[in-house]
Amino acid sequence: MKNKRFIYKSLSVLMLTGIGFGAISCSDNNLEDVKNTGTFDTSNYFQNEEQAFGGLVATYDMLRKYSGGFENMVTFFNGASDDFYSGGGNSSDGAGIQGFSNYTINPIIMPASYWKDYYQGIAKANLLLERLPGIDMNAQNKKRFTAEAKVLRSLYYFELVRIFKNVPLILKTFKYDDDYYNIPQAKPEEVYTQIEADIISAINDLPLSIPADNKSEIGRLTQGTARAILGKIYLYDKKNTEAAAQFEQVNGTPGGTSQYGYKLVTNFGDLWKVDNKFTSESILEVMHTNKGNGIWENWGSGKDEGNSINVMLGIKSYGRVASFPNNDAPDIYASWGFNPITDDLFNFMQGDPRLNATIFNGKKFKEDGKITYSPGFKDTGYFLNKYLPRNADKSTLPGATELNFHQNYIPIRLADTYLMEAEALGASGGRAQALLDAVRARVGLASVPVSMQAIKDERRRELAGEGHRWFDLVRWGDAPAKLGPRGFVAGKNEILPIPFNELINTILKQNPGY
Repeated sequence: MKNKRFIYKSLSVLMLTGIGFGAISCSDNNLEDVKNTGTFDTSNYFQNEEQAFGGLVATYDMLRKYSGGFENMVTFFNGASDDFYSGGGNSSDGAGIQGFSNYTINPIIMPASYWKDYYQGIAKANLLLERLPGIDMNAQNKKRFTAEAKVLRSLYYFELVRIFKNVPLILKTFKYDDDYYNIPQAKPEEVYTQIEADIISAINDLPLSIPADNKSEIGRLTQGTARAILGKIYLYDKKNTEAAAQFEQVNGTPGGTSQYGYKLVTNFGDLWKVDNKFTSESILEVMHTNKGNGIWENWGSGKDEGNSINVMLGIKSYGRVASFPNNDAPDIYASWGFNPITDDLFNFMQGDPRLNATIFNGKKFKEDGKITYSPGFKDTGYFLNKYLPRNADKSTLPGATELNFHQNYIPIRLADTYLMEAEALGASGGRAQALLDAVRARVGLASVPVSMQAIKDERRRELAGEGHRWFDLVRWGDAPAKLGPRGFVAGKNEILPIPFNELINTILKQNPGY
């Protein structure tokens, strides 16, 4: 008989129909300003379209796993790649990120949130999908809400399967008397089949695009977003023909404006301007705001709305030397020193027009006497400029300064889908060449012959620090060679250990090698 003392588990509590969505509070109806203020019994909820929208917003909230909280995806997976170290204050600053960076990660120190948070998002999507058919609301909106919930659930499952590989496939809500201890893990191909089919069924019920000035709709999924997510899923599922077909619809003519309105921004550096949100290059964007007034008590809980990458990657005890004449050092908010850039990436980026927008050379500024800072763990003097927190961007509203930076994070942007399509095309042919050329031409680089190595190199430079590199290395089979010196073991570290507490008194099996 299963021990009910272990009822507080992500595959139990988070699948119950009593899961809370919170009260909805909007400003200008913008999804960015939705606040989750508490929980309640959903048995009396979902009575009308407004409440259905509240459930949908709660499902979107889980996108913040990419860039919110200490255990955000970007800093965690950056730290395990060949381009970054874990960093932080010392070698024990965050057991999970340190263990992943040096490949001593194990089920005990594996952050449980990577399992729990994505299953929470899936639970919210499942509940919404079950309740939507019975809600008296506009029929077209009902189709759209259904499509959005399916695509979000598919995205969350994609993250789970590429992180853990062997995960339960749960497509319904669980009640208190269900046997949630005996949920088997599905085969990865079963998960891929399900999520690919769900997105295909949803695409036509989504809008073609959303104008950037439509404040009440901005940030919601579109047909272009869904196709980009599907193309990426196909690529990881080794269905290159299908992936290329989806990406072609998203990308359109390389360098031009696609049918969904996507176009590379002219200036690469503009992508990292904090208030330059939802550019023509943005396909899937995670919204962050200081209007949630995040505090330490709710940090990483899903109720906070700030971008945590900023404060984590900021430089420890940073200061500009006031006595230095005409000091051109940037005014950076002193922060925590995670993810220092490796010498290898710094050297690899030399001569590339994206260098300065990507890497802040603190070593040079310090040697010149323009700044002071305290070296963090594994300090190299090189920092990710894309997400450095500036004092000009500090929140003036109540809440902890560190938790309320409002720079958005873009999980999928057009340059990324260009390069993924070129890869899916086998890194050969006229279209693959044109896609690679367009990414390079945007920053003034000449054409180079398309090849798989050229695409790999371009992805490394173009997308540095955006959280993709580790997954790229694993997908390409390059991780053992690139990460072996860190301790990466082939046949083991391509996936992560299932957190220990998820296994207790269940039939779940730990991943091999852990």
